[in-house]
Amino acid sequence: SGLKNVVRNGAGGVTTKSIWLEEHVGHKNPTMFGTKHYFLNAVGLSDGGIKKAQEETFPEYLEDKPAPIIGNVVETTISKFAEITEKIDACGPDIIELNLGCPNVEGEHGKPFSCVAGDAAAVVKECRKRTKKPLIVKLTPNVSDISEVAMACAAEGADGFCAINTLYGMGIDIKLRRPILTNKSGGLSGPGIKPTAVKCVYDIFKATGLPIIGTGGVTTGEDAIEMMMAGARLVGMGTMVYYRGAEGFGEVAREMDEWCDANGVKDLEEIIGVATKV
Repeated sequence: SGLKNVVRNGAGGVTTKSIWLEEHVGHKNPTMFGTKHYFLNAVGLSDGGIKKAQEETFPEYLEDKPAPIIGNVVETTISKFAEITEKIDACGPDIIELNLGCPNVEGEHGKPFSCVAGDAAAVVKECRKRTKKPLIVKLTPNVSDISEVAMACAAEGADGFCAINTLYGMGIDIKLRRPILTNKSGGLSGPGIKPTAVKCVYDIFKATGLPIIGTGGVTTGEDAIEMMMAGARLVGMGTMVYYRGAEGFGEVAREMDEWCDANGVKDLEEIIGVATKV
């Protein structure tokens, strides 16, 4: 499977796509394009639903499981989040990750859960009742104070965070004089968002001290080290594959080793969050 292939290429673990209770179709093509500085996508969180995860994704991966797997779930109401958490728990992931990036259809603000501290905390509170597994929250950078949202989640029992989700972006085809993506705008990832990701990880770590998966624009071993210095205990990569191919996972790990050797770092504990103590 694609997930096992990533591990074969040197990744230390994998995260599923965002899984919904029902099948989710997503947007029409074109849904993505990239430049050397950034990548834009409006795939629309397409997914086969929890049934596909139960019947295919998890059984296939867990047979000769090569590395830990994080089950990422997404929904539009608190009760659906609780239900999908219970169902994904039964699939056997090592960690459950709540993608709070979708609009809360019941909320008075109509904003994504991750944009309103109280809404994010309410999701964590209900999901916490449904699983004993480590529960982490993926947060958006599109807020005035990400540490406020993180602290609200931590208070309801979140074990850690994944930061960051994509920024918002748009590209316009100047020959056609229209937006490139069918959906007009999309999620912005790639090297250009790394400074935002580093700041968010730093802010969350300073506020909570909890474990963080730092992700957003990490393309090299040096990027990964920088993310860890901001407070990340794990580092996630996605768009990197667009630039370096799947073999980039192993290459980045080697680059981290080389940096540690060259800089006398014997244990990564020495650098996790070191920049927040300055």
